[in-house]
Amino acid sequence: MVMEAVELCVPQLNSSCVKPTRRPADAMLVYVLLSAICIVTVTLNLLVIVSISHFRQLHTPTNLLLLSLAASDLLVGVVLMPVEILYIEACWLLGDAVCTLYYVADYVITSASVANMVLISLDRYVAVCDPLRYPARVTRRAARAGVSLGWLGSLLYRVALLNGHLRNPGASVSCLGECVVVVGRAAAAVDLVVSFVLPVAVIVALYLRVFVVAVSQARAMRSQAAVAAAAQPRQPGAGQAVARWRSEIKAAGALGLVVAVFLLCFCPYYAPTLAGEETEVDASAADFEIWLAHFNSCLNPVIYAFFYPWFRTSIRHIVTLKVLRPGSRDVKIL
Repeated sequence: MVMEAVELCVPQLNSSCVKPTRRPADAMLVYVLLSAICIVTVTLNLLVIVSISHFRQLHTPTNLLLLSLAASDLLVGVVLMPVEILYIEACWLLGDAVCTLYYVADYVITSASVANMVLISLDRYVAVCDPLRYPARVTRRAARAGVSLGWLGSLLYRVALLNGHLRNPGASVSCLGECVVVVGRAAAAVDLVVSFVLPVAVIVALYLRVFVVAVSQARAMRSQAAVAAAAQPRQPGAGQAVARWRSEIKAAGALGLVVAVFLLCFCPYYAPTLAGEETEVDASAADFEIWLAHFNSCLNPVIYAFFYPWFRTSIRHIVTLKVLRPGSRDVKIL
């Protein structure tokens, strides 16, 4: 019986990890699939960012929140996915400090995405449940403040959570060539509540309220429309009010789908913590849970393309280079 030779990350060192290997066919399939996801993620989120940033008509509070979400999704495609692809069959040789910083970036981006989801849910809640005061309560200034607080809070919280790893890089590494961070059960339980359970509870509660109010408003509008049609001709402006309400409901539905996809993609990521296990994240392993969570960043702009005509129109202007023409910022997109 011939023993297969084991290849170490650093030959002649007993403390070295075994180099990860896959069958050539499997490795090629994984590389192609994950690289395609990475390219699509970067391309689509860049289109979202350029669209909202360039066209003045899209400078609304809701779109500013979508811009922040697209920025976090873009960082996933630019920073996180390439590293995970690179180390599918390679050892981590960038050092423990860079490994720790990578995980800080990973956690900050993830937390910012969660914060964006909460802000989007709040935005839709006010738009549907309190439409008369929505323009005064949800302004672009308020949206910018919310986005800034979300990113700053994510950074401070993650630095505090990973403080031990920042002070002692490589504390979770068992051998040379590995990049792994292990969060203890207590810290993982706190993180689960703060980063997942509480935000999800808030998001679900807000969208349930939006659904109830939307159904109630739809019934009231149908009843009023029937009475008005029987009693007198249609009043001027009534059609605009109905169209505006339908637009808000459609936006709520699209963003609700974004939130639902987010929950489906991130639930497996938090499954070990829910089971009471330690949370271990390994940059040198293409774990399904990690890639499913990151795949959410690719799906968000796809949802926009299906539900938002303005996004499809913006893409046409960008691809055909019409955005380079003078006055293109003021083109009617909506």
